[in-house]
Amino acid sequence: MTTLPKIMICGSPRWAHDEVHTLFDSIAQVIVDDAPNRAEFFARFQPGGPYQGTVGIYRRNISAARIGIYDRELVTGLPPSVQWIAHNGAGYDLVDVHACKEKGIRVSNTPGAVDDATATTALYLILSTLRHFSKAERSLFAGTWKTPISSGDTHDLTHRTLGILGLGGIGLRLAHLVHAFPMRVVYYSRRRVADAPAWCEYVESVEALCVQSDVLSIHVPLREDTRGLVGEPQIRAMKRGSIIVNTARGRVLDEAAVIRALEDGQLASVGLDVFPDEPHVNPRLLEFPQNVLLPHTGTRTQDTERKMEVRAMTNLRDFLLTGSGKDLVPELRL
Repeated sequence: MTTLPKIMICGSPRWAHDEVHTLFDSIAQVIVDDAPNRAEFFARFQPGGPYQGTVGIYRRNISAARIGIYDRELVTGLPPSVQWIAHNGAGYDLVDVHACKEKGIRVSNTPGAVDDATATTALYLILSTLRHFSKAERSLFAGTWKTPISSGDTHDLTHRTLGILGLGGIGLRLAHLVHAFPMRVVYYSRRRVADAPAWCEYVESVEALCVQSDVLSIHVPLREDTRGLVGEPQIRAMKRGSIIVNTARGRVLDEAAVIRALEDGQLASVGLDVFPDEPHVNPRLLEFPQNVLLPHTGTRTQDTERKMEVRAMTNLRDFLLTGSGKDLVPELRL
């Protein structure tokens, strides 16, 4: 009798429970990781342990509460049998892909599945920072009606310029959303996007993007080369009274430079769904009531979470059936 390969669910899906059976019944033995800590997690991979022979792992961020992120120590401690980590998320900075590459472990993520939810979050942040909707709602709840809201500080979206830093799936979806107003859209990516609409104007540098933008929306992954990508020089290159929106990763944006720019009026406000040290939020950001701050809820819908879960597990299924998956992260592509 042929023994089915063993795969691990490390952080149970919130919505796609039936899909676990649909995708893996008859092709894999599915085990669920419930190790209470990292030491026990490693121990269970030992000969005779319940995790022995695991070839692939579905990883959800919730598992970090028990065993930590997939940093170098964790990846290095995985047995040679593990060949694939299917990360549930578009951003994968919580998995040390360089350590994975050294061990011959491939890593996939879930691009595409998060595009709509993240882009609509960015759209909300753009609307609310320009129109002060969040501030107005807080004023109503406080019983002060619209007293704190000044038309001198608020603006329409129509005909303003949105700069998109990173015209991937999320950035392109946002471009289509704001084109309805219409906003003018300019973008910078490492290379010109071949299938971008004609009304998306390409610029040659981050600085050139900042110079033209009334609102700068950040949509690049966190890597060593993008850490602090938008800092003091870029913010000072923007128009006085402009806005920055970030739904990517907190460390792409220099938080100290942002606070200085808010203090002196270089930035009118910021709309943030991500922060450098989550769940901690710098209290200085709370001192500016025009800011719009969300607790990293960009993909927090059951529709998108299900799509992410299914896409991550599909990558793992594809690995089992074909030896590969279509969402291999860029650092590990040949």
